[in-house]
Amino acid sequence: MPAGVTWGQYVCFSIASLLTMLAGSQVVHQHYKPLVDLNKYINKELEGYPENVQQKIRQELKEEGLLK
Repeated sequence: MPAGVTWGQYVCFSIASLLTMLAGSQVVHQHYKPLVDLNKYINKELEGYPENVQQKIRQELKEEGLLK
């Protein structure tokens, strides 16, 4: 094992770091809610495209469940 660490310590550290990473990402999503206004940003980005392209992209996103 790296740096003379036992398998038990290595596995414990790996599990602890994984759980910390998952908890941290969950806290960020609960506090900042980054996906709440996703539709607004998608529509804003689509404004620069021609109307027929906008409709095609919107239809594909609706089929994938990303756009309401």
